[in-house]
Amino acid sequence: MSAPVHSGEAAARRAVRDHDENFPVAFRLRPRDRRRAMDAVYAFCRATDDIGDEGSAAPDERLAALDAWERDLRRALVGDTRDPRLATLAAAATRFPLPLDPFLRLIEANRMDQRRRRYNTRDELIEYCEHSATPVGEMVLAVLGYRDSWRIGMSDATCVGLQLINFWQDIARDLADRDRIYLPREDMERFAVRERDLRGPTAGPEVRALIEFEVERARTLFREGAPLSRFVPRRARLDIRMFTAAGLALCDAIRDQDYDTLAARPAPGRRGRATIAVRTIIAMARRRA
Repeated sequence: MSAPVHSGEAAARRAVRDHDENFPVAFRLRPRDRRRAMDAVYAFCRATDDIGDEGSAAPDERLAALDAWERDLRRALVGDTRDPRLATLAAAATRFPLPLDPFLRLIEANRMDQRRRRYNTRDELIEYCEHSATPVGEMVLAVLGYRDSWRIGMSDATCVGLQLINFWQDIARDLADRDRIYLPREDMERFAVRERDLRGPTAGPEVRALIEFEVERARTLFREGAPLSRFVPRRARLDIRMFTAAGLALCDAIRDQDYDTLAARPAPGRRGRATIAVRTIIAMARRRA
């Protein structure tokens, strides 16, 4: 193993360890080569998002950095890189059918973040999710050995659902910290919600109705993607089920606080995630029985 790949694997393991709440834990049970590939994919995703979210850089600087990152990625895949993270990813790509397109779309999602802060229609928002969210699911499926449109369709539904429910969880924070509103303008107009209504300490009835509408749309996506867990290797099923269960639990948490995510940000926390895991494992055991 070359030095860049070796150091890249160590960096990838650190990235997974430092952000374990966002990474499929049960993939630790996969064979070593797949674990290493999954770590490399995750490290790439983290690095890409870090470049796009660099707080001290101006948007033009971030765009230039993302362009350079894409060039480095392309060179790495033909064996020309000294970046240990990309060297590790390139090594994984020699062992598994990792298509280039999801990686490029994820970079483009971070470019989109620099260019726009509002969305006029749901179609525009879904297009963003198809760059920011669905590539990750496609990368995971590729490491597991799948590239068929059937599984990818279910993965896409789950990933878009997770992206959307995270948006509805963070409406107040996105607006306050980044001046971003992901609620489509067409939906805001439908419920007579104005931007200033989203800046208050609590959500009024119109905002609550809008958030309920958006949450139920996300819930439908989770249901569409849920069957995927039955069509992946047994050791990966827990993770796939966990993604769906966590998304539905967040839908329920928003519902339980009467769809007011301006007053408080619903989040499961460590105890909540543990509860979701236990319930998911029990449900899987009952299904097998």
